[in-house]
Amino acid sequence: MASFLLQLPNTTFRNLTVSASSSSNGSVPSSSNEASHVSGGTGKGGPVILELPLNQIRRPLMRTRSNDPHKVQQLMDSIAQIGLQVPIDVLEVDGAYYGFSGCHRFEAHQKLGLPTIRCKIRRGTKETLRHHLR
Repeated sequence: MASFLLQLPNTTFRNLTVSASSSSNGSVPSSSNEASHVSGGTGKGGPVILELPLNQIRRPLMRTRSNDPHKVQQLMDSIAQIGLQVPIDVLEVDGAYYGFSGCHRFEAHQKLGLPTIRCKIRRGTKETLRHHLR
């Protein structure tokens, strides 16, 4: 069994679970059906990687963009075999999660019926959100 050392900045995390096992899609499983709330760690300490339920990620640009069906199918095949290799980027603003990239990976998870997706979460302000919506 492999061992590793995890070093975190001197920041307080509440309701954060770290697991070394993997789920059926090859990604780190969530400890519950609810999103783990990231508090106090995504500002100065950088992004945090968590498993979030798909239905908690708002996709404000999905109506204006279309995905390549062939690429989505390739990702579905890959995710089914080896799991998601690269988490999607998510912006947390006031406890709400917004996804602006990873559209093909997100759709592949939806079509596979997977309830969660691995996300790299960074905290932002309402001004940051407005910038992304331009």
